[in-house]
Amino acid sequence: MVKKLEKRPKPFKFYTASDLWTDAHRSKQMLLFHLNEKIDVSSRNKVFINESVKWIISYFNVGNKTKIIDFGCGPGLYTTELAKKKADVTGIDFSKRSIRYARKVSRQKKLLIKYISKNYLRYNTNSRFNLILMIMCDFCALSPSQRNLILTKFYKFLEPGGHVLLDVYSLNAFEERVEQSTYEANLLNGFWSKNKYYGFLNTFKYMKEKVVLDKYTIIEKNSTRKFYNWLQYYSTNNLKKEFGKHGFVIENIYSDVAGAPFKSKGLEFAVVAKKRL
Repeated sequence: MVKKLEKRPKPFKFYTASDLWTDAHRSKQMLLFHLNEKIDVSSRNKVFINESVKWIISYFNVGNKTKIIDFGCGPGLYTTELAKKKADVTGIDFSKRSIRYARKVSRQKKLLIKYISKNYLRYNTNSRFNLILMIMCDFCALSPSQRNLILTKFYKFLEPGGHVLLDVYSLNAFEERVEQSTYEANLLNGFWSKNKYYGFLNTFKYMKEKVVLDKYTIIEKNSTRKFYNWLQYYSTNNLKKEFGKHGFVIENIYSDVAGAPFKSKGLEFAVVAKKRL
C-alpha cells in the first residue's frame, strides 16, 4: 500500500479536475473558500481583488465598449466588479455551483453578465474579446498540451491587439516546495468527503520539468479515490517563450495582477500578453 502511494507518475499523466470542481460536496467547500474575503484560497482576499480590479480598469481602459472574458471566474468576484463599469463581460467556470452563485449576484445587482458552466478547455465561441483573464495561477494547473490548447484558443478569441492577463508561480516558489508524505484522518478538515475518511498526501517534485504534484488518496469505507493537483512553475523567460510560440508578445511583467512592480525573488508573477497584429 505504501509503495503504491509513493509511486511517482509521469508529469501530468492523470487529470482529475472534473472530480474536484463538479462534485457536490467538494464544490460547496470550494465556494466557501471563494467567498471567504480574508483568505487567499480559491480566490484572492477581498482587499487584493479590489486593488486588482482598479488596476485592471485603469491599465486596460475598461469601459462600455470593452469585451472581457474571465476563464475560471468562480463566483464572479472579478466579473461583477468589471460589469459595474459597463464592460461586456463573460465568465466561464467548471463549477456549476459557483456559476449559480455568480448568476444570482448578477441578477441582484442588475448586471448583464454572460456566465457559462463548462470546462474552459472545451469552450468555443465566435465572439471576440479585448481582454482575457485567467487569475489565481490557473494556467499552472494545466498540462503542456492543455496550455497549448488554451493559448491557441486565446489567440483565436482575441481582437487584433487584444490582451491576456494571467499570473503564474515562479521558480522561487518551486524551490520552496518540499517532497513529503502525510497521513491524516479527515485530511483538510473534511474537505474531500462528507463521510469519514483517511487521507494521504504525497508531494512529488520534478526537477527537470519544474513541476510539483500533490497527490491525494482518499480512503472511505467502500471506495478509494485519487486526486492529482499538478502545478507548473515558471521563469519569466520560459513563459515568454511559451506565449511567443502562440503569437503573443509579453507587454509587461508584474509581481501580481494588481500591477505591483516585478520582484525577481517573488513567489508569483503576472504577465500582460498582447496578440501580435
